[in-house]
Order: sequence, then structure tokens, then C-alpha cells
Amino acid sequence: MDGDTEERRAMLEYVEQFAGILTASGMQRMAARVFTYILVDDTETYTAADIADRLGISLAAVSGSVRELIAAGLLVKSRRPSTRADVYRLNDDDIWGSIMLDRSGFLERYRDTAIIGIETMPDGPGRDRLIQTAAFMEFIKKEMAAMREDWNERRAELSAEYEARRRDSEAPK
Repeated sequence: MDGDTEERRAMLEYVEQFAGILTASGMQRMAARVFTYILVDDTETYTAADIADRLGISLAAVSGSVRELIAAGLLVKSRRPSTRADVYRLNDDDIWGSIMLDRSGFLERYRDTAIIGIETMPDGPGRDRLIQTAAFMEFIKKEMAAMREDWNERRAELSAEYEARRRDSEAPK
């Protein structure tokens, strides 16, 4: 067995492992597999056929998965220059910052919907919970904005620390 085949097998096993965590967190299984594959593979853009072939899944499964991932803001769809082929890529070079910290739109919708309830519900425990919901969403939005700033300032430094640890662990002793 050559190295490429062994590396590919190891990568696909890792894709399943990481996708399992995403699935346990609420992502659909096939979308988790597609996202993880695109996250860990070195290629920049993928056609649906590329994804289907490399993961050994149907084009229909890819279609549903990329639709979900685009809606979640994790993938971007574009056209390959001089062809009619749709291609998919990660939404951002700071994918985890985008996933975890750029959710102000969702938080604002939760808050705004809670405010509508506050304005329409009578006094009572239900309304009190909506007040708490609106306050929490406002709090989280501000905290996430501050975390985003901190992450942007320290991203390169923290990434370099992880790379240094990896190199140190691989160094002969």
C-alpha cells in the first residue's frame, strides 16, 4: 500500500471522527462529513462531483449537505472561471472565528423576537423569561464582539504556539 493511500485512509478516518463531534452538536451527519472533509483537505475549491467522489457519497447527498452548509454560512458557492461548474469553499480563512464569533445577526433576531413577546405578553413568568432572553442575547452579542477583537489580535500568536508544540513533540529526544 502506498503512502497516498495510507494518508487518504487516515484522513477519511479523521473526517469521520471530527464529523461525529459535529453531529453530536446538532449538525446533520452528511453535512458534518462534507464540512469536515473540506476543512481538512488541502484543496481550495470543490465541485459537487469532487466531494462525492472523495467521500464516496452520492451527488444528491452532496447537494443537500452543501445547501445546509451554505445556509449556515460555513461554505460559499461560486463559479469556476470559464466554466459553468459550481464550486464550494470554506466561507473564511478564519473559519472558527466566523462560526463561533460572527453570530450577531442570529443574536439580534433572538433578541428582537423576545422584545416583540415582551411588548405583547402580559406580566408574568413567561414575560419575565422573555426579558431575560433579550437581556442575555444583548449581553452575549457584546461579549462575542469583544472576543472577536481579542481573537483577531491573538490568532497568529496562538496558532504559532500550537505549531511550535507540534514541532516540539515530533523532535527526536
